[in-house]
Amino acid sequence: MTASQTPTKKRILTGDRPTGQLHLGHYVGSLQNRVKLQHEYETYILIADVQALTDNFETPEMLRANIREVVLDYLAVGLDPKLCAFVVQSLVPEIAELTIYYLNLVTLSRLERNPTVKDEMRQKGMGDDVRMGFLCYPISQVADITAFGAHLVPVGNDQRPMIEQTREIVQRFNQLYGEVLTLPDGLYGEFGRLPGTDGQAKMGKSLGNAISLADDEATVTKKVMSMFTDPNRIRGTEPGNIEGNPVFTYHDAFNPDKERVAELKELYQKGGAQENGKPILGDVQVKRELATVLNAFLEPMRQRRAEFARDSDYVWDVVRDGTARGRQCAGEVMEGVRSAMKIDYPIE
Repeated sequence: MTASQTPTKKRILTGDRPTGQLHLGHYVGSLQNRVKLQHEYETYILIADVQALTDNFETPEMLRANIREVVLDYLAVGLDPKLCAFVVQSLVPEIAELTIYYLNLVTLSRLERNPTVKDEMRQKGMGDDVRMGFLCYPISQVADITAFGAHLVPVGNDQRPMIEQTREIVQRFNQLYGEVLTLPDGLYGEFGRLPGTDGQAKMGKSLGNAISLADDEATVTKKVMSMFTDPNRIRGTEPGNIEGNPVFTYHDAFNPDKERVAELKELYQKGGAQENGKPILGDVQVKRELATVLNAFLEPMRQRRAEFARDSDYVWDVVRDGTARGRQCAGEVMEGVRSAMKIDYPIE
């Protein structure tokens, strides 16, 4: 099959950088959509180790352990390796080849305007010390998506600029060389971005404000009980603000009892005290209920993760098989790309 032919199923490409265990933000942003759609689409999930090196190049040895952790998280949330190919990015050289071609189709000023890149540069305190590998990683993401002929890309809302840039480059390529590449659409999480436990707009492993999918019950409870709430509600008797309050954002995202969530919000906003002087609804109670909800949500994942982790060879068998499937797909796409660019030289 060439790049111009239509696969029997439409394709999904999505993925994560192996920089540690995945967290609730990943689940809300993308993982839950992947699980829902794996039966409907031919699914490729990229473990983006090359992109992880853009700001971890001094410690490449960490990738081996982190790849295993990420794959265990995939299996724990319910991704089936028979339906999804888990592909290691560095083992698909076609992606690197496409990246080089695409660099000719985008300007430096366009890369510097990417708001997702700008946010990451600011969070990491890079200043003017920005390496080209980091600045250009959105182009590598374009190559990731197009190497697999993806029609749909399930990502978090913060990745919208990446999808826009992908579509720009695909359209430019197709204008120059013919209708070869698939123009992808983004599929964004219904809930939007999950804030960090400290109230920051983004949850992240490096920011220390994330609840990992693999966290045990005690760890989840400890993190929840230390969560940011309403800074103006000092004693708990004042009317509380639920807007921008991460505890209620998490209740909205994970608490299946919507009537109880509505009740909690009403009591929290009301404030005041009972006859014994205790607040009608203090932050502690709201957090305790959230901890219970999150632990109930995560417990089946913990059990599945532990089961898969007991077989030390299984994760690498899954990765080996998925990467082979990914290489076959990318190789077929590259045949069409080289032919369209007239660089399929008759020398082999």
